[in-house]
Amino acid sequence: MTDPADLELAHRLADRADAIARRHFSAAVVASRTKSDGSPVTDADREIELVLRSLIRKEHPDDAFIGEEFGAHGHGRRRWIIDAIDGTASFLAGEPEWSTLIAVEEDGRVTLGMVSAPVLGRRWWAGPDSGSWTGPCPRDPAVPAQRLALAAGGSAQDAAIGIWPPPSRLNQRERRVAARLARGVSQVLPPLDWTAADPTAPAPRKPSTGSGTCHGALLVATGQLDAFLLLGAGPWDIAPLIPIVQEAGGTFSDLTGEYRTDTGAALFARPGLHRQLLDIAATAD
Repeated sequence: MTDPADLELAHRLADRADAIARRHFSAAVVASRTKSDGSPVTDADREIELVLRSLIRKEHPDDAFIGEEFGAHGHGRRRWIIDAIDGTASFLAGEPEWSTLIAVEEDGRVTLGMVSAPVLGRRWWAGPDSGSWTGPCPRDPAVPAQRLALAAGGSAQDAAIGIWPPPSRLNQRERRVAARLARGVSQVLPPLDWTAADPTAPAPRKPSTGSGTCHGALLVATGQLDAFLLLGAGPWDIAPLIPIVQEAGGTFSDLTGEYRTDTGAALFARPGLHRQLLDIAATAD
């Protein structure tokens, strides 16, 4: 069961992150630079992570913390996992599909996940045995949260899945996995040649663009896709989405079928499809 105090703190952290992100997002120019891995980072990413880390330390000084921009701090059985702005490219482009991701991990299991997307006006959250929920952002006590629930069944060959990032940002093995999955299902977003790694190709739209969500795993949790494969990811990209998908009735693992957030790969799926998709992916080795 999710600790109500953790959930309340996560909402407050999301409120702070939303305010900071909105201020930067509405500026005439958003300051940014390119990191060593080729991805962009903005002043908003860095400010949000520092502010949230400080707030968490004040309320839970014994908890550990890890964020995308400044790494890990502290040690303990509890750890907060933060992605200050997930979807920085969308943020810089003035598009709404970006968010702050927040998770609490205890003894290696994620016990709270939250996604807050202020421009979309939506927030999603969940914890073990607490259900998966969505509601307005910012919070409005007068508007009841809606519970997410997925139907089971279906076969992989009829499935619609999302894969991200595009081939130019994947290594050779990751491209083989993506291509194999793409061939084994009915529809893939984005519809690319996943065997090709042309760095000059136009940047494709990510699966969540125009969906009312901001992360491929949310497309699974809300029933808009049957599955989503995320490759080359950090724990901050994965952990907050695990309870949201699982509590909606979906499934999560890395590509070996293990509950891990440190292997760089995450497969989220509607119930009944997960094993089928893992078997397809395994043939890519």
